[in-house]
Amino acid sequence: MDLDLALCVDEPPIPTESSSLVDKNTYKRWEQSNRLNLMFIKSHVNKSIRGSIPRCNKVKDYIKAIEEQFVSSDKALASTLTNKLSVMKHVKPRRVRKHIMEMRDIAAKLRSLEIEISDSFLVHFILNSLPTEYGQFKISYNTHKEKD
Repeated sequence: MDLDLALCVDEPPIPTESSSLVDKNTYKRWEQSNRLNLMFIKSHVNKSIRGSIPRCNKVKDYIKAIEEQFVSSDKALASTLTNKLSVMKHVKPRRVRKHIMEMRDIAAKLRSLEIEISDSFLVHFILNSLPTEYGQFKISYNTHKEKD
């Protein structure tokens, strides 16, 4: 069905009357793929956002317009993630494993932004985020000697 044709291949030249049947069919397939991709993407973009994206006739141009419209600042994201990691606290009904995994995910995102967080630093963040009933566990971890 060539659904991704317009995403993978640049637009072929618009056929003329002297173009071969192959060229006409190639353009027709590309045009259909482009139209279907545009409809699909536009139908999945929130209506409030759709209005801020300029009109485009080509799916590649539309995707580029979306990217330009919503470029995020790595510094702002890093600041937000660092703040979130430093103030996170475990909430009672939530499982500790899920809480720890969420903190690890935030650390991984920070690493992808080239902000180094050592594993031992992350462990201390996690331990400090646990409630007082984990005090014995914290003491045990902090007093445990690591083997070389």
